[in-house]
Amino acid sequence: MEYIIFDLEWNNAYNYKLKKGMNEILEIGALKLDDRLEIVDTFKQLIKPRLSKKLRSSFKNLTHITMDEIRRDGVDFDIAFNDFARWCGGGDVLFLSWSSSDLYTLVENFKKFKESADIPFIRKYADAQKYCMRFIDDADAGAQISLANCAAKFDIDVNTDNLHRALEDCYVTAYCIKKVFDEKLISDYIKNCNVEFFERLVFKNYYILTPDCDDFKLSDVKFNCEHCNKELKIMNNYELVNNTFRNTGKCPSCNKSYWLSVRAKRTYDNVIVTKKVIQISKKRARELKH
Repeated sequence: MEYIIFDLEWNNAYNYKLKKGMNEILEIGALKLDDRLEIVDTFKQLIKPRLSKKLRSSFKNLTHITMDEIRRDGVDFDIAFNDFARWCGGGDVLFLSWSSSDLYTLVENFKKFKESADIPFIRKYADAQKYCMRFIDDADAGAQISLANCAAKFDIDVNTDNLHRALEDCYVTAYCIKKVFDEKLISDYIKNCNVEFFERLVFKNYYILTPDCDDFKLSDVKFNCEHCNKELKIMNNYELVNNTFRNTGKCPSCNKSYWLSVRAKRTYDNVIVTKKVIQISKKRARELKH
């Protein structure tokens, strides 16, 4: 197996089509390692922005990349990643990056600029950050360690002034991986990649805010009385409050009144519907009648 360690630098830009910000990749760096983890080739490319009108101060301060440098040395997104795909080659290759945020950003950029979530040259991927954290005894399971801190933990001498440029970060990632590499252990972190894997990676769960849409109809949601189990009669039109459809219901059998609430969350696989039934006090029920 060969290994490709890649790193991306991105600038937050506004996506007018989606009407929200997105991270636009402006630099890619990568190392190619053989089966002994020896570096055999490097790749580095600046990318001319399509969305970014200017570079954010945080991006410039972190990377020291300037727009003049990008204009001079950058190429179009399609050219950059076509060249990168050819450089990567084929065969049994494991791609690694420091945290999955790079892969996430890459998929989002492919969806925007190539209109497909699939990254055809990546078929095996592992999160180098997660793997390295396995060997840090005091690592917080819910936290993420920075690349510089991991290098310090592994007694790797790093010039932090050179971090946050894509190729330089790849070298540090490679040093960290080599320090703790075990072919059997890293296999636990390898993900097989296809279109569905990438689509799942970037899919964001969201609450459904319309009462009638694909896979969800509010009128189909039924409630039962907590006392006699009879189906409740819906008393009013639903109101949407804080992503929740709210209403009142009444039992036709025992005459008890209830607060009703419904939330519908769209996940990649299905719609998850949660509902609550809370009995209304007699005093409050009388007030509602008036």
